Amino acid sequence: MKFASLGSGSRGNGTLVSWKDQLLLVDCGFTIKEVERRIERLGRSVAEITAVLVTHEHADHLKGVPPLARKYNLPVYMTPGTFRSRDLGKLPFLHLIEGYQAFQLDELEVLPVAVPHDAREPAQFVFQVAGKRLGILTDLGNISAHVESHFYDCDALLLEANHDPQMLASGPYPPSLKQRVGGPWGHLSNQQAAGFLARINADRLQHLVVGHISQKNNSLELARQVLKEVTDKIPRVEYACQDEGFDWINV
Repeated sequence: MKFASLGSGSRGNGTLVSWKDQLLLVDCGFTIKEVERRIERLGRSVAEITAVLVTHEHADHLKGVPPLARKYNLPVYMTPGTFRSRDLGKLPFLHLIEGYQAFQLDELEVLPVAVPHDAREPAQFVFQVAGKRLGILTDLGNISAHVESHFYDCDALLLEANHDPQMLASGPYPPSLKQRVGGPWGHLSNQQAAGFLARINADRLQHLVVGHISQKNNSLELARQVLKEVTDKIPRVEYACQDEGFDWINV
């Protein structure tokens, strides 16, 4: 199994997960043209995609899914709450994830995990194949015990470190949006991400990608500074960006 990113941030998200000859896209916050360009940069094509998973209905994760699915006749997986949150038009093959039940895509086991975020029925995911576990964990306001238990033992992890609390407080967002982003149903701060990493099974975690870093309320330098103590022992640590995402990582 390996994974890569089309881009990570408030202007669009998309993560690729590949195993054997299969290719899964998690979220699509880009136009069709942009998805095609970004996936070609990673040496693949949209025509290879097996299915699309959706974490929640916010535009930076969902807006590109319906047109992409219609153009390429792709199966789409999402929770009932996400599906009912807005009119997505006709989808060629819709699979509703009921009750956060695990399911299989070929040999890949997909475990949806409920997270605290201001969406209708948001999910993040743990993928497992051949004994390897990959976690994708962004867009949540706090690390609940439920979340921590599911992401405790991962070989690779894409983890949100969205904002620096001081930058958010003094930044350009209106007070209501600051409260939303920094609240328990918003996004993880650098400090929250660091605390989570300090509590999980660090001996197993071999690959960490820090993602969904705000371009207005955070910086790579601040994120690295806060996370340094808990990331020093992880063999491979990368920081995803909005424009380029990150290249393939083998799990």
